[in-house]
Amino acid sequence: MLLLLELYARFFFVGLFAIGGGLATLPFLQDMGQATGWFGASTIADMVAISESTPGPLGVNMATYVGYQVAGIPGGLVGVLGLITPSVIIILVVAHFLKKFRDSKYVQWAFYGLRAASLGLIAAACWAVAKLALFSADKFAETGAVFQSLRYENIVLCVLVFIGAQCFKKIHPIVFIVIAAAAGIGWHMIFG
Repeated sequence: MLLLLELYARFFFVGLFAIGGGLATLPFLQDMGQATGWFGASTIADMVAISESTPGPLGVNMATYVGYQVAGIPGGLVGVLGLITPSVIIILVVAHFLKKFRDSKYVQWAFYGLRAASLGLIAAACWAVAKLALFSADKFAETGAVFQSLRYENIVLCVLVFIGAQCFKKIHPIVFIVIAAAAGIGWHMIFG
């Protein structure tokens, strides 16, 4: 029971401060993994991959993943409940006051600042995922050589998916996810 309460409290905190959507939760999840030992840095990369490829909001999917890993089905439910509770409360409060203060310059300035904060959190999350996907910290610790620690196959795949997503905007993102998953399987089947 204490584990479920801790899970709820930790995800409540994430939900309260991770402004900007699912990717903005990544820095908080990194801290959570380090503080609790529930999961490591490499698990976060897997978590993002699984959460991006399944239906639903990224943050909710990651809360479900972590909660399930920590405490089974009840943990998955508690993690999601903890994550969404602050949003529900904040939305109800904001909706109530926004009617009154919709035209306030202070409200408009606050939203302006929140957009910048969201972008910063998302950029930090992207950087964290990029380091995990494109760079092997273990190999760097072993060799001390940056260029030997780069995951070139992932870099090429990342660039190709980015270019494909920019050039073929009408193609659904799941197509790129499936192609990337197939490429990852093929690469490791051929090259080990």
